[in-house]
Amino acid sequence: MEKILVVGLGPGDLAQLPFGVYQLLKKGLPIYLRTKLHPVVENLKSEGLMFEDFDEVYEANEQFETVYEKIVGDLLKEATISKEDIIYAVPGHPMVAEKSVQLLLENTAGIVVEIKGGQSFLDDFFTAVKVDPVEGFQLLDGLDLDQNAVQMGQHVIVMQIFNEYIASDVKLTLQEIYPDDHQVALVHSAGSEAEQIDWLPLYEMDRMEGVHNLTSLYVPPLALDDRAKSFQTVQTYMDEIGGENGDIWLLEQTHETLIPYLKEETAELISAIENEDIDNIIEELGDVLMQVMYQTNYGERTGYFNLEDVLETLNHKLRRRHPHVFDGVKVETVEELDALWQKIKAEEKRNLT
Repeated sequence: MEKILVVGLGPGDLAQLPFGVYQLLKKGLPIYLRTKLHPVVENLKSEGLMFEDFDEVYEANEQFETVYEKIVGDLLKEATISKEDIIYAVPGHPMVAEKSVQLLLENTAGIVVEIKGGQSFLDDFFTAVKVDPVEGFQLLDGLDLDQNAVQMGQHVIVMQIFNEYIASDVKLTLQEIYPDDHQVALVHSAGSEAEQIDWLPLYEMDRMEGVHNLTSLYVPPLALDDRAKSFQTVQTYMDEIGGENGDIWLLEQTHETLIPYLKEETAELISAIENEDIDNIIEELGDVLMQVMYQTNYGERTGYFNLEDVLETLNHKLRRRHPHVFDGVKVETVEELDALWQKIKAEEKRNLT
């Protein structure tokens, strides 16, 4: 049984292929490409290198996870029967946003897998958009983008923008938290001779045609006051308002003195709900949340608890009380759900005694 040597083909053309990887590819070992749709492949073909690729697997499977599982299975099979090391070559660097490599490392079946290096697209990407990564950045997957994970105060890179359909999904997700006219950049083939940077407003980013295997999206950070849809902004404002040099009225309040305001805002929320006034519901929900923030600020000022304690308790409770959502517990009716909740609550009380 031999080894699987995993290498990265770099972000673009032959000039971006690390010399050590180039030397390894030239050794004559069997080479398997995740995809032949990479600029450097034609360069290597012209030098007489032969490859097998897994593009047919992509064509035969609709889900990427199924594709990766099939690729890993085939690689392990080839490594088992091979009498020499085999090379698995992927775009970029094997350890940067390469799910097939992660899956391979998790399922080696006793076969030795060695990561032999490569060059990721990130260095060339930062150069293209003239950003210093020390300022803070996120690298996110366009195929699995969660708006709740996006840090709007950081430089955001969304990779794998393969076509207009993915671009459209990414756009709609980002529009939930960014202004429609926020200037973003589609970066194609960063660092190569074919590099192209298209700056455009967010709402236009899906106006692209064809297949773009080497395209990623750059989303510049928003200033604090522009991150109005972020809970982190609420926390930052509250830290200032309730800080040593903050609002003099709030600094005089206690849990008890804030109770009338909490009652008032709660009553106004109830009224808005009863009147089916959506705009007012939104505003009054914010006012109730503001009272919660005031209460937690007092807890923090007195040293008894802080907002993080409240969030920790809430998150544990949400997770613990919804095993039918998170743990596969079967609940068919509201009555069964009520019985489940009563059981959970009883267990909570026993743990407190």
